[in-house]
Amino acid sequence: MAAMTTSTIDRPARAAATRRRGRPRIWRGAVLALAACYFLIPLAASFVFTVHTPGQGVSFEAYTALLAADGFTDSLLLSLSLAAATIALALLLAVPALVAVRLGAPRLRPVVEVMCMLPLVVPPIALVTGVSTVLRWGPDQLSRTPLYQTFLAVQNEEFPLVLVLAYTVLALPFVYRSLDTGLRAVDVPTLVEAARNCGASWPYVVVRVLLPNLRAALAGAAFLTLALVLGEFTIASLLGFEPFAVWIVTISGSQARMSVAVSVLSLLITWALLLLLSRAGTAAATAAPSRDSSRTSRKEP
Repeated sequence: MAAMTTSTIDRPARAAATRRRGRPRIWRGAVLALAACYFLIPLAASFVFTVHTPGQGVSFEAYTALLAADGFTDSLLLSLSLAAATIALALLLAVPALVAVRLGAPRLRPVVEVMCMLPLVVPPIALVTGVSTVLRWGPDQLSRTPLYQTFLAVQNEEFPLVLVLAYTVLALPFVYRSLDTGLRAVDVPTLVEAARNCGASWPYVVVRVLLPNLRAALAGAAFLTLALVLGEFTIASLLGFEPFAVWIVTISGSQARMSVAVSVLSLLITWALLLLLSRAGTAAATAAPSRDSSRTSRKEP
């Protein structure tokens, strides 16, 4: 009798718990549906504009003409190469600095954080004004020194290193935040101490011990930097270079339908690259625990 009474009392509680679990799913689905409509409806409208001509029907001429458009391939490859160089340089600067601060000088962490976050305060127009002033001043003042060739080399139109340097400064806040979050989740002093006690050198510790544990953070930093470089317009335009974002704006005045087609295609390319980076980081993060568990299972008798 007591068991029947208890089960009778538990039924309303179970039903209420089931309803509470069902409500977040309904709200989550509604929010996702609204977000999908917000992002996909303008994209679908842009796609319809590029393929449908009133009175002529559907035609994919805007997309087929992209491959033959003057500057499309060159600007896209330039943007991708600039993004790769910016990611490499930003990680090369940020990873050793943050690891060194975390191991040897934790009191300097607020100072490093402020320095890395400063590009969020300085507008890009102010940054490009300073860069252009230095580029104009350098050849005039250093024309008789070896640095004159350096000023010319960083402004090479085929691969402008000055854009890589400027984009690295802009990407530092996002790279810092991603790497700082990853380092907080890892016991860096213990890993380094264990590796050093086993006789590992510092390069080995960084490459084989720390970086595998920071793959998700590295993928996140690369994710944000790639999105920043592919969409940056102000600095490249004012310095006189033509990566992909500047090329889209350049052709938008004369070929509106093709410019919209390029914008849609650039969104798809960016999403695909970002999806690859995010999947790589997720796969790396899930593969490490599985390897550790398999090693532990093999050690157990």
